[in-house]
Amino acid sequence: MTTRPTLTLGSLLFNWSADQWGDFYARVADEASVDRVCLGEVVCSKRLPFYADRIPDAIERLQRAGKEVILSSLALVTLKRERQMCADLAVHDNLEVEVNDLTMLFHLDRGRPFTVGPLINVYNEGTLAWLAQRGATRICLPPELPLASIETLSRAAVVEGIEPEVWAFGRVPLAISGRCYHARVHGLAKDNCQFVCGEDPDGLEVDTLDGEAFLAVNGVQTLSSTCCNLLENIGQLVSAGVTSFRLSPHGGNMVAVAELFRRVLDGQVDGQEAEHALAALLPGTAFSNGFLKGSYGAAYERA
Repeated sequence: MTTRPTLTLGSLLFNWSADQWGDFYARVADEASVDRVCLGEVVCSKRLPFYADRIPDAIERLQRAGKEVILSSLALVTLKRERQMCADLAVHDNLEVEVNDLTMLFHLDRGRPFTVGPLINVYNEGTLAWLAQRGATRICLPPELPLASIETLSRAAVVEGIEPEVWAFGRVPLAISGRCYHARVHGLAKDNCQFVCGEDPDGLEVDTLDGEAFLAVNGVQTLSSTCCNLLENIGQLVSAGVTSFRLSPHGGNMVAVAELFRRVLDGQVDGQEAEHALAALLPGTAFSNGFLKGSYGAAYERA
């Protein structure tokens, strides 16, 4: 296992146009300080056909730039065509697959290396050990875990010879459903959604009846309203045994976001200085690290 902490760019959760998708990953390949990139549709299988033909070029360009590419599976598999999507991923035996629904394991030969995504509930050492025995090489721990649990699971991961990763930046994925909230808001049925989720490239804000920010909707997915930001907590997490940090793609300058995390991980700037730079980069964004602190998720406590 590497001693240098690594950066992972997770799969894009939102519905961006094919051109925006392609331009984003071209820039990531050429400019972003990340070690690996997850590609593929996690949230809604109906979105994939719009950019599926861009994926091979993105893989080639990312690999040419020295980045590891991982193919992500759906988080909720309910239809025959979605089962086929999982089977199709398994055919790419030259690339590691990120499992976001345990049904994906049916398509992977026992012992074949795979990554465990943050939507799989890995809450104890037994689950982690079972996944390691099944072939897991890396586990992105659920983003709702407090620091004490992260430390326990990170130490167990090292014993099992796998890489522990944490969700370090981006709206936190909270739930996924068979119903499409985005369609319902617009008075549409899920089967005739007209892809209205594309109107909200970073998710649709949901407020309480009192007008307070509460959640965000992304098609069938529920996310936090706040943006997780663990820049100031990287030192604690490295000390706890975490060896990889995940950034979730959002609008704005993700290359600059990745650079800030890279500089903190490399000891070039401290977390507080980087946090100030991130706040300037994303004005008006509400940060959170409450889950890590054992508080409510939307809380933000300075280190």
